[in-house]
Amino acid sequence: MKDNLPCVIVAGGAGYIGSHMVRMLRESGYHPVVVDNLATGHQQAVVEGATLRSGDIGDPAFMRAVLQEFEPQCVMHFAAASLVGESMTAPAKYWRNNLVQTLTLLDTMLECGVKQFIFSSTAAVFGDPVEVPMTETHRKQPINPYGKSKLAVETVLEDYASAYGLRYITFRYFNAAGAHPDGTLGERHEPETHLIPLVLQVASGRREFISRFGSSFPTPDGSCIRDYIHVQDLCTAHLLALRKLGEGAQSTVYNLGNGAGHSVNQVIEAARRVTGHPIPLRDDPPRAGDPPVLVADAKRARTELGWNPQYPDIETIIAHAWQWEQKGMGHK
Repeated sequence: MKDNLPCVIVAGGAGYIGSHMVRMLRESGYHPVVVDNLATGHQQAVVEGATLRSGDIGDPAFMRAVLQEFEPQCVMHFAAASLVGESMTAPAKYWRNNLVQTLTLLDTMLECGVKQFIFSSTAAVFGDPVEVPMTETHRKQPINPYGKSKLAVETVLEDYASAYGLRYITFRYFNAAGAHPDGTLGERHEPETHLIPLVLQVASGRREFISRFGSSFPTPDGSCIRDYIHVQDLCTAHLLALRKLGEGAQSTVYNLGNGAGHSVNQVIEAARRVTGHPIPLRDDPPRAGDPPVLVADAKRARTELGWNPQYPDIETIIAHAWQWEQKGMGHK
């Protein structure tokens, strides 16, 4: 099926961030084509008006057929394995999925003459912070295979840009959170590892308590501080990047965060206020490799892309996620 709208392929478009991106593209006058093997994505998350092609980005014949059918102006890549803990015990999965598959995708794109690429990277490429907030030039010393595999792709992109004329924008996400403000799309992982949905599962009665991993970090209240960014704000940055690449922008990388950190205790307190639930807390030992503070310096994205987060407030982020959790959609 072809229409006259500019086409964008969204790899991983049936997942959490990808499904929000597909919806925003659709509402912004694009024809999104979702490429997803549905291993962790959900077919029902693909919005009306988008096209789904089920398969692997690392399957050259499949991707060639999709690229030739739709002739996209850009490929957005959200299809990665992203659990830090799992990457420590199953590194082969992370290197294969995050690096090898992406390499194959890039080669197939170039073969088909598609030379615009938007890549989801991660703050995990930095490793333990030397300075906070973290700028794009902060040293890169990832401490887990997840971060290492994403940094490897960033290196590949630099080389492909200089050798083959690929133009890309890479986004290093801090903590994506929240749900669509109208409550129709949200976060749905199995297993769930993110703090905000786990806290809200306690409020809705699906869990007895929330675990706090460590309470004696060198932070004001002893709990870890993280930078939470609303999924809609994340997607808005990608839309701005798509337009910028379309205008001929050169390759670059941006950090995406609010630039303000919230501690685990602050998130739990905010969730108690939003939900009216006591949310019992259990103290567990700190996890290996958890830095005390991770906060983004996202000035470059604000300045160069004109990006301005609409939902920076932690209570708003939690309220949108709570709306989704109350519908029970995250566990169907």
